[in-house]
Amino acid sequence: MRHAGWVAGGAAAVLVAAGAITYAVADGDDSGTRAPAADSADAGFARDMAVHHQQAVEMSYIVRDRTKNTEVRRLAYDIAQTQANQRGMLLGWLDLWELPKVSADPPMTWMGMGDMASGKDGSLMPGMATNTEMKRLGTLDGKQAEVFYLQLMTDHHQGGIHMAEGCVDKCTVGVEKRLAQGMVASQQSELDLMADLLHQRGAKPRD
Repeated sequence: MRHAGWVAGGAAAVLVAAGAITYAVADGDDSGTRAPAADSADAGFARDMAVHHQQAVEMSYIVRDRTKNTEVRRLAYDIAQTQANQRGMLLGWLDLWELPKVSADPPMTWMGMGDMASGKDGSLMPGMATNTEMKRLGTLDGKQAEVFYLQLMTDHHQGGIHMAEGCVDKCTVGVEKRLAQGMVASQQSELDLMADLLHQRGAKPRD
């Protein structure tokens, strides 16, 4: 229960920060004074990263119920809470900008990679797990679930970092660029932790 309270407190803090950032954008307190266009990097990143984050949340809740290991469960909780709140911010900005949350263009078009996004078996963007991999995660328990989750999430974070770096380079809304830079830093830190957790289990990231 203490951990649950800590998670709830952390989530509340993130929501307060999200509210402040959303207010700042709505109030025009940023480098940009106009809402970005529907085909802009700002809108594309918000749409695509919201989808990317949603899978990470789902994956984390799956492994939470498949293992009793404290370290992996804590990591999964942290990823789920952080990315759910960031997803809410991204979708909130799209609402604020009065832009659609779904685009007719392929994912990653804003990065010039629309023709490279796979879409195969549900893997819509770099690093995303396939539908088959998600189903397999739900059939594993204990150490096997932990290893597969850590491998899938390593791939997921690597793809997410690539996208966030694209926003840092291409986005024009200051708070969104700063959020993307924060994603790069936090997910890189989690990659280091996941590498250690895999090593402890005699495993390593997938090639």
